[in-house]
Amino acid sequence: MLPTTEQDRASAYWRDNLRYLAVLLFIWFVVSFGCGILLADWLNQFRIGGAKLGFWFAQQGSIYVFVLLIFVYVWLMNRLDKKHGFAED
Repeated sequence: MLPTTEQDRASAYWRDNLRYLAVLLFIWFVVSFGCGILLADWLNQFRIGGAKLGFWFAQQGSIYVFVLLIFVYVWLMNRLDKKHGFAED
């Protein structure tokens, strides 16, 4: 059930937006800091395109994931706009 007043709709929209941001930033943190720094030594036993996987995540992987997360965020926000009635048709 959607909120009825404009203020309630805006609050629910912002709450959902912050939830999306927290999840997406956590994913980016895990990939960039976790895979690129903390797990780099363990990941280096695997190779991708001739480079060690830990090095690849530190140099390329986190950038690719960041760009992918931008597209995911746009898709999620378009759905959220429609859900809360703020879509620009």
